[in-house]
Amino acid sequence: MSVIIRQAGPEDMDAICNMINGLSVYRENPPAAMPDVDEIRTFLFSADTAPEAYLCEIEGVVAGYAVISLSYSTWPGRYSLNVEDLCSTPDYRGRGAGKAMLQYIAQLAVSRRCNRIEWNVLEWDKSAKDFYHSIDALPLSEWVRYRLDGPALERFASQEAL
Repeated sequence: MSVIIRQAGPEDMDAICNMINGLSVYRENPPAAMPDVDEIRTFLFSADTAPEAYLCEIEGVVAGYAVISLSYSTWPGRYSLNVEDLCSTPDYRGRGAGKAMLQYIAQLAVSRRCNRIEWNVLEWDKSAKDFYHSIDALPLSEWVRYRLDGPALERFASQEAL
């Protein structure tokens, strides 16, 4: 089986948008919440962008994608790779596409001297959690992730600091 992981480019936007749409359905989010295609293109492929997008192709067919970015932690004094999206198309779930992409990301992390890879998983996504456990990834129990978005973000940002 021929598996190729490669960095995505603007010419891959249709495939990326189709997978983001599919991920939206899988996560039970309305596709209307998906950003505009031009906005995705700008954030993924402009010259000053931070995230990196990768595609997994199996036998020439796009089987999945991943979006990663670097973050820095002062505690270990190293970068880590944050995986924003790691998604296989329905036809390739359970067939190794996700594992191939995550292993590629692990190789990137090691080559960049990162000390870890981190990502989020939905509480109800048992198949993803089972997969992550199978590669010895562990859920973090001592950290609680917070989010400030939408109107709450706007309100907070507009308040006077002191």
